[in-house]
Amino acid sequence: MLYFTRWKALAIIATALLVCLCAVPNFFPEATVKTWPKWAQRHLVLGLDLQGGSHILLEVDAKSVKKDKLDQVRDDTRRVLREARIGYTGLAVKADAVEVRVKEPDLEKALAKLRELSQPLGGILGSSGQRSLEVSDAGGGLIRMTVPLAAINDRIRQSVDQSIQIVERRVNELGTVEPLIQRQGLDRILVQVPGLQDPTRLKELLGKTAKLDFRMVDSSVSADQAMQGKAPPDSEVLMSAQEPKVPYVIKKEVLVSGADLTDAQPGFDQRTSEPIVTFRFNSSGSRKFADATIKNVGQPFAIVLDNEVISAPVIREPITGGSGQISGSFTVQQANDLAILLRAGALPAPLTIIEERTVGPGLGQDSIEKGELAAYVGSILVIVFMLLTYRLFGVFANIAVAINVAMIFGVLSLLNATLTLPGIAGIVLTVGIAVDSNVLIYERIREELRGGRTAITAIDAGFKRALATILDSNITTFIAAAVLFYIGTGPVRGFAVTLGIGIITTVFTAFEVTRLIVAGWVRWKRPQNVPI
Repeated sequence: MLYFTRWKALAIIATALLVCLCAVPNFFPEATVKTWPKWAQRHLVLGLDLQGGSHILLEVDAKSVKKDKLDQVRDDTRRVLREARIGYTGLAVKADAVEVRVKEPDLEKALAKLRELSQPLGGILGSSGQRSLEVSDAGGGLIRMTVPLAAINDRIRQSVDQSIQIVERRVNELGTVEPLIQRQGLDRILVQVPGLQDPTRLKELLGKTAKLDFRMVDSSVSADQAMQGKAPPDSEVLMSAQEPKVPYVIKKEVLVSGADLTDAQPGFDQRTSEPIVTFRFNSSGSRKFADATIKNVGQPFAIVLDNEVISAPVIREPITGGSGQISGSFTVQQANDLAILLRAGALPAPLTIIEERTVGPGLGQDSIEKGELAAYVGSILVIVFMLLTYRLFGVFANIAVAINVAMIFGVLSLLNATLTLPGIAGIVLTVGIAVDSNVLIYERIREELRGGRTAITAIDAGFKRALATILDSNITTFIAAAVLFYIGTGPVRGFAVTLGIGIITTVFTAFEVTRLIVAGWVRWKRPQNVPI
């Protein structure tokens, strides 16, 4: 156990040194670090509880999710009955169900076709036999399709999962560092952005659904006539996004949706120098947009964002390149924010801000100072204990623990991890675990000496026989950290990460670094007695 080849010794020293060097950027100002090469700019990020920032709790609009689900069932019903060539009347959404009336001879066929729309719900619910749609015969040729509560909740969960991805893209576009975005309960999303003291722009971005549609303007009636209730059934009145509000009669049919966008960037119009947003479609969107503009040359079409008309230009010529631009008297920031929203995609349902907090940096600084004090006091007590109890070997252990802590910070920096107050607690706990490993080794050496072994054989046996015990204790602790990380959220995960990394570095320093130091001392001194 005390023999090291030259290459193994160099490998241990190089590994410890390189990982420790990864922590160096944390000791320099951020402005200085940004001038370094990209690979050297990795550093720890302070969490919300340490540097302050914005805390926002969002809630998915369950009523909107339910309405969209019922509208989808209605549209699917229309499509299925038309494809089956079944005549129907009175197709409408009523309360929590969709109803349609068919003739008695077609009733059984219609029921069979509509029941194909019902799918088993996923996960545990699917195994219990619950389905996404209940289709029943209400008598007199009336078919009622009810969406059960379990299906609504499943749809809400899917909406939250999709919303988390979109919110994450929007927040990351702001250039913020390590935001925390996670589900909370069935229909809520927690957003924490460290370092962001003014959440106004963030709220504006998160509060918009960003549902973009390209539709035709209905020129068959005027806006005044439409507002008096004379709008065609396949059209609706929408207001302009800019002040003063101007009404437009817009066809409900969507030519191209925002889902077909592949990119959106802010820019400036070369003729007027006003801010604009340029966009590009995917192949499917390009084809649909080209077909629509070829058929409607000379007609106005509307660019609709969240049921507001951004602009309604006239199609002068077919647009076949798959790209275009949106103008609407934007400011530079409005154009940039609109591009962010379009790139991130539309939310599946509106999000409502139900809680908002701004954590000041004063609270964070107070947390840092108390965390540092706890770390310093704990470390000093550990160092003093090891020196008084194990003397020279206590010095060896303290050197290994110092390397261990530096390696923890190095690994966290390499991962660009966010350091929170529970994370600091995990590091302090790791110091105790690291010392515990050395205590096990040293006590085993003492037992071997009491058993009559010579100094060198006692040291060798101490390291060899303590290995199994240390591995067992550290593996069980690592399993606990893994479980905390898997089922925990936020601060609990931060604690689990630092604890897990600390266990790995502890095993390395206890059995490689400490053993290498002791082996070097044994080779140099050739001791007859062990000063332990």
